[in-house]
Amino acid sequence: MKLQFSSVSPRVACTPEEWNDWRWQFRMSLKSEEDFGRYFSLAPEEVQGFHSQKNIFRAQTTPYYASLADQKNPFDPIRLILMPRVEETQSLHQEMLDPLGERKPENHPRERLIHRYSDRVLFLLTDLCSVYCRYCTRKHFTANDHAFVRNNDYLQALDYIRTHSGIREVILSGGDPLTISDSHLERVLSDLRTIEHVEIIRIHTRMPVVAPMRISEDLCRIIKKHKPVYLITHFNHPREVTVESAMAVEKLVDHGVPVLNQMVLLNGVNNHAAIVQALSRRLLYVRVKPYYMFQCDPSLGSDHLRTSIEESLRIQRELWGHVSGLAMPTYIVDIPEGGGKAALTPNFLTGHQGSVHRFKGWDGVEAEYHSPSDTRPPMDLESYQDEWNELKNSKASL
Repeated sequence: MKLQFSSVSPRVACTPEEWNDWRWQFRMSLKSEEDFGRYFSLAPEEVQGFHSQKNIFRAQTTPYYASLADQKNPFDPIRLILMPRVEETQSLHQEMLDPLGERKPENHPRERLIHRYSDRVLFLLTDLCSVYCRYCTRKHFTANDHAFVRNNDYLQALDYIRTHSGIREVILSGGDPLTISDSHLERVLSDLRTIEHVEIIRIHTRMPVVAPMRISEDLCRIIKKHKPVYLITHFNHPREVTVESAMAVEKLVDHGVPVLNQMVLLNGVNNHAAIVQALSRRLLYVRVKPYYMFQCDPSLGSDHLRTSIEESLRIQRELWGHVSGLAMPTYIVDIPEGGGKAALTPNFLTGHQGSVHRFKGWDGVEAEYHSPSDTRPPMDLESYQDEWNELKNSKASL
């Protein structure tokens, strides 16, 4: 049976042309208590959130994304993502302005670069987003109206990437890199493609979710032109997969752009195995690979949205054996202070003695696995590099 996707209806007076213009969506963003009050019946805890939000994080959402949330229910899952609440001022466990240690000098070699892994860098093109998610991990940078990177910072970032030949991937992030114009994006992609050792470019964006009209034919052609470019988007709930968002991601895939999804486990939003499964199945149906399922980072004001690691592992274990590997995102905890990603999985190993390992599977089947000897012949690693260089040269000549 095919999945059914419900289109959204605008709650604001506008023409269809305006509604389907991402720039209009950006200009008409809801930013104040008054703006949100025209869309929603604000609950007391939300009103208090607006009064205290200047000390936490700006509120902003597109009219499109606001239309996905329930107007009356303050605990609607999408509303919890976009609406400030008084709980943001209450520190219960662990809260950090920079939970991933991105501002540490050793991780922050240039003004707009984060280099925590040897083979890839994060390039912060802009601090602007069209929606400011309440659990944002980059509140130390995002929403400060710095817009597109200044030219001097841009050139310094390119020079750093160019002079560090170990960098194989460049991740365009922010903020949301698709809030910049097509011409700016094409400049960035073109400049990165002049650096021979940069093999993969990734665009991390929430635009297909919060403003799918941003994904135009022109944008897709620009991205395709500079392949291989991977687009990583950020759906958290099945209701975000609408007709519009489905068409946006399929347009990218039809242009040869692989699309993967990162979700964040959020209390009251998606912390149930049935919701994660429904999201994964809908994403696969529109050819988006569920990639990561993140533990919510302990960012400032996010304690009320965080699940426990134990609950997150239970959710993953419930999915095991009931969804395919294609539908199963990898569960990730980002170790605070810049410790990097740690992948967690249910532990099916019940014990071992010598080379004999005992397992109990998701369905209760128990068996032993006899591990072979750890002795192996030396490998000719240089031949692999030669083959890879030959492949790259052949591809470049096509």
